[in-house]
Amino acid sequence: MVNLPVDYIGFVFAPSRRRVTPEQAALLSAQLKAWKTPEIPQSVGVFVNPELEELAAIVKEAQLDVVQLHGQESPQFCREVKERLGTRVFKVLSVQSLNENSEASINHELYAGVIDGLLLDTFDPLYGGGSGSTFAWEEIPAYRDWARAQGIPLFVAGGLLPSNVAELIDKYSPDGVDVSSGVESDGVKDIDKIAAFVGRVKQA
Repeated sequence: MVNLPVDYIGFVFAPSRRRVTPEQAALLSAQLKAWKTPEIPQSVGVFVNPELEELAAIVKEAQLDVVQLHGQESPQFCREVKERLGTRVFKVLSVQSLNENSEASINHELYAGVIDGLLLDTFDPLYGGGSGSTFAWEEIPAYRDWARAQGIPLFVAGGLLPSNVAELIDKYSPDGVDVSSGVESDGVKDIDKIAAFVGRVKQA
Protein backbone atom coordinates (compact mmCIF):
# COMPACT_ATOMS: atom_id res chain seq x y z
CA MET A 1 0.00 0.00 0.00
CA VAL A 2 1.34 3.43 -0.94
CA ASN A 3 1.31 6.41 1.41
CA LEU A 4 -0.21 9.34 -0.50
CA PRO A 5 -2.42 12.25 0.66
CA VAL A 6 -5.77 10.79 -0.35
CA ASP A 7 -9.06 11.11 1.53
CA TYR A 8 -10.70 7.79 0.68
CA ILE A 9 -9.61 4.36 -0.49
CA GLY A 10 -12.20 2.17 -2.20
CA PHE A 11 -12.66 -1.59 -1.97
CA VAL A 12 -14.82 -3.12 -4.70
CA PHE A 13 -17.20 -5.86 -3.56
CA ALA A 14 -19.41 -5.71 -6.66
CA PRO A 15 -18.75 -7.96 -9.70
CA SER A 16 -15.54 -6.58 -11.20
CA ARG A 17 -12.01 -7.59 -12.07
CA ARG A 18 -11.04 -5.35 -9.13
CA ARG A 19 -13.22 -7.25 -6.68
CA VAL A 20 -11.71 -8.05 -3.28
CA THR A 21 -12.84 -10.35 -0.50
CA PRO A 22 -13.93 -9.03 2.90
CA GLU A 23 -10.82 -10.66 4.34
CA GLN A 24 -8.51 -8.80 1.95
CA ALA A 25 -10.30 -5.52 2.64
CA ALA A 26 -10.00 -6.04 6.40
CA LEU A 27 -6.23 -6.46 6.13
CA LEU A 28 -5.87 -3.38 3.95
CA SER A 29 -8.19 -1.29 6.14
CA ALA A 30 -6.04 -2.13 9.15
CA GLN A 31 -2.97 -0.88 7.29
CA LEU A 32 -4.61 2.50 6.76
CA LYS A 33 -4.46 3.15 10.49
CA ALA A 34 -0.65 3.07 10.30
CA TRP A 35 -0.39 5.82 7.68
CA LYS A 36 1.75 8.74 8.83
CA THR A 37 -0.48 11.45 7.34
CA PRO A 38 -2.40 14.31 9.00
CA GLU A 39 -5.67 12.58 8.08
CA ILE A 40 -6.08 8.81 7.83
CA PRO A 41 -7.89 7.87 4.60
CA GLN A 42 -11.36 6.47 5.12
CA SER A 43 -12.32 3.09 3.71
CA VAL A 44 -15.14 2.91 1.19
CA GLY A 45 -16.94 -0.26 0.15
CA VAL A 46 -18.29 -0.27 -3.41
CA PHE A 47 -21.49 -2.28 -3.93
CA VAL A 48 -24.18 -2.82 -6.57
CA ASN A 49 -27.65 -3.78 -5.31
CA PRO A 50 -26.43 -5.70 -2.25
CA GLU A 51 -28.64 -7.59 0.16
CA LEU A 52 -28.71 -5.85 3.54
CA GLU A 53 -27.57 -8.92 5.47
CA GLU A 54 -24.61 -9.48 3.15
CA LEU A 55 -23.73 -5.80 3.30
CA ALA A 56 -23.86 -5.79 7.10
CA ALA A 57 -21.46 -8.74 7.31
CA ILE A 58 -18.94 -7.13 4.95
CA VAL A 59 -19.09 -3.73 6.66
CA LYS A 60 -18.43 -5.37 10.02
CA GLU A 61 -15.56 -7.55 8.85
CA ALA A 62 -13.85 -4.94 6.68
CA GLN A 63 -14.49 -2.09 9.14
CA LEU A 64 -15.77 0.20 6.40
CA ASP A 65 -16.35 3.90 7.02
CA VAL A 66 -18.51 4.52 3.94
CA VAL A 67 -20.83 2.41 1.79
CA GLN A 68 -20.92 3.49 -1.87
CA LEU A 69 -24.00 2.20 -3.71
CA HIS A 70 -23.89 1.97 -7.51
CA GLY A 71 -27.16 0.18 -8.22
CA GLN A 72 -30.88 0.89 -7.94
CA GLU A 73 -30.84 1.12 -4.16
CA SER A 74 -33.87 3.04 -2.88
CA PRO A 75 -33.84 5.93 -0.41
CA GLN A 76 -35.38 3.56 2.15
CA PHE A 77 -32.56 1.05 1.65
CA CYS A 78 -29.96 3.80 2.08
CA ARG A 79 -31.69 4.91 5.27
CA GLU A 80 -31.72 1.36 6.62
CA VAL A 81 -28.00 1.00 5.90
CA LYS A 82 -27.21 4.16 7.85
CA GLU A 83 -29.46 3.35 10.79
CA ARG A 84 -28.49 -0.31 11.09
CA LEU A 85 -24.81 -0.24 10.18
CA GLY A 86 -23.79 3.22 11.35
CA THR A 87 -21.87 4.00 8.17
CA ARG A 88 -22.16 6.94 5.84
CA VAL A 89 -23.79 6.28 2.47
CA PHE A 90 -22.67 7.70 -0.87
CA LYS A 91 -25.20 7.18 -3.66
CA VAL A 92 -23.96 6.89 -7.23
CA LEU A 93 -25.93 8.14 -10.23
CA SER A 94 -25.07 6.75 -13.66
CA VAL A 95 -25.32 9.86 -15.77
CA GLN A 96 -26.05 8.30 -19.18
CA SER A 97 -29.06 6.50 -17.73
CA LEU A 98 -30.58 9.67 -16.35
CA ASN A 99 -33.25 10.34 -18.95
CA GLU A 100 -37.01 10.09 -18.84
CA ASN A 101 -37.14 7.10 -21.19
CA SER A 102 -34.83 4.93 -19.08
CA GLU A 103 -36.29 2.44 -16.64
CA ALA A 104 -32.97 2.67 -14.78
CA SER A 105 -33.23 6.41 -14.17
CA ILE A 106 -33.02 7.61 -10.57
CA ASN A 107 -34.45 10.82 -9.20
CA HIS A 108 -31.68 12.14 -6.97
CA GLU A 109 -34.08 14.49 -5.19
CA LEU A 110 -35.75 11.48 -3.53
CA TYR A 111 -32.52 11.01 -1.54
CA ALA A 112 -32.67 14.43 0.10
CA GLY A 113 -31.90 14.17 3.78
CA VAL A 114 -30.87 10.52 3.43
CA ILE A 115 -27.48 10.17 1.74
CA ASP A 116 -24.16 11.60 2.88
CA GLY A 117 -22.61 12.09 -0.55
CA LEU A 118 -23.53 12.00 -4.25
CA LEU A 119 -21.23 10.57 -6.92
CA LEU A 120 -21.72 10.96 -10.66
CA ASP A 121 -20.32 8.19 -12.85
CA THR A 122 -20.65 7.09 -16.47
CA PHE A 123 -23.35 4.50 -17.04
CA ASP A 124 -22.14 0.98 -17.67
CA PRO A 125 -24.85 -1.62 -18.48
CA LEU A 126 -22.83 -4.49 -17.01
CA TYR A 127 -21.47 -3.20 -13.71
CA GLY A 128 -23.23 0.13 -13.23
CA GLY A 129 -19.96 2.06 -13.39
CA GLY A 130 -16.24 1.70 -13.75
CA SER A 131 -16.31 1.89 -17.53
CA GLY A 132 -13.30 4.21 -17.73
CA SER A 133 -15.12 6.64 -20.03
CA THR A 134 -16.31 10.17 -19.36
CA PHE A 135 -19.85 11.51 -19.42
CA ALA A 136 -21.06 14.98 -20.44
CA TRP A 137 -19.50 17.15 -17.73
CA GLU A 138 -22.04 19.86 -18.53
CA GLU A 139 -24.45 17.79 -16.42
CA ILE A 140 -22.40 18.39 -13.27
CA PRO A 141 -23.53 21.87 -12.09
CA ALA A 142 -27.17 20.95 -11.47
CA TYR A 143 -26.20 18.00 -9.29
CA ARG A 144 -23.40 19.94 -7.59
CA ASP A 145 -25.78 22.73 -6.65
CA TRP A 146 -28.38 20.26 -5.35
CA ALA A 147 -25.77 18.44 -3.28
CA ARG A 148 -24.48 21.66 -1.76
CA ALA A 149 -28.02 22.70 -0.89
CA GLN A 150 -28.26 19.39 0.97
CA GLY A 151 -24.96 20.03 2.73
CA ILE A 152 -23.31 16.96 1.20
CA PRO A 153 -20.28 16.58 -1.11
CA LEU A 154 -20.48 15.88 -4.83
CA PHE A 155 -17.90 13.50 -6.28
CA VAL A 156 -17.21 12.84 -9.97
CA ALA A 157 -15.89 9.64 -11.54
CA GLY A 158 -15.70 8.23 -15.05
CA GLY A 159 -12.75 8.45 -17.39
CA LEU A 160 -10.62 10.66 -15.17
CA LEU A 161 -6.89 10.76 -15.87
CA PRO A 162 -3.86 12.70 -14.66
CA SER A 163 -4.19 14.64 -17.91
CA ASN A 164 -7.82 15.78 -17.54
CA VAL A 165 -8.65 15.94 -13.84
CA ALA A 166 -7.35 19.49 -13.35
CA GLU A 167 -9.61 20.70 -16.16
CA LEU A 168 -12.62 19.04 -14.52
CA ILE A 169 -11.87 20.65 -11.17
CA ASP A 170 -11.19 24.06 -12.70
CA LYS A 171 -14.42 24.14 -14.74
CA TYR A 172 -16.91 22.37 -12.47
CA SER A 173 -15.55 22.49 -8.91
CA PRO A 174 -16.67 19.10 -7.59
CA ASP A 175 -15.94 18.41 -3.94
CA GLY A 176 -13.96 15.30 -4.82
CA VAL A 177 -12.98 12.94 -7.61
CA ASP A 178 -12.96 9.15 -7.84
CA VAL A 179 -10.46 7.30 -10.01
CA SER A 180 -9.62 3.68 -10.80
CA SER A 181 -8.93 2.66 -14.39
CA GLY A 182 -7.38 6.06 -15.12
CA VAL A 183 -4.41 5.21 -12.91
CA GLU A 184 -3.86 1.68 -14.19
CA SER A 185 -1.44 0.14 -16.67
CA ASP A 186 -2.49 -3.17 -18.20
CA GLY A 187 -5.23 -3.49 -15.61
CA VAL A 188 -2.93 -3.00 -12.63
CA LYS A 189 -2.62 0.10 -10.45
CA ASP A 190 0.38 2.18 -11.57
CA ILE A 191 2.08 4.07 -8.74
CA ASP A 192 3.48 6.74 -11.05
CA LYS A 193 0.02 7.45 -12.47
CA ILE A 194 -1.52 7.45 -9.00
CA ALA A 195 1.08 9.90 -7.72
CA ALA A 196 0.62 12.15 -10.76
CA PHE A 197 -3.17 12.10 -10.40
CA VAL A 198 -3.10 12.88 -6.69
CA GLY A 199 -0.57 15.66 -7.23
CA ARG A 200 -2.67 17.35 -9.89
CA VAL A 201 -5.83 17.07 -7.80
CA LYS A 202 -4.16 18.66 -4.80
CA GLN A 203 -2.66 21.42 -6.93
CA ALA A 204 -6.07 22.16 -8.44
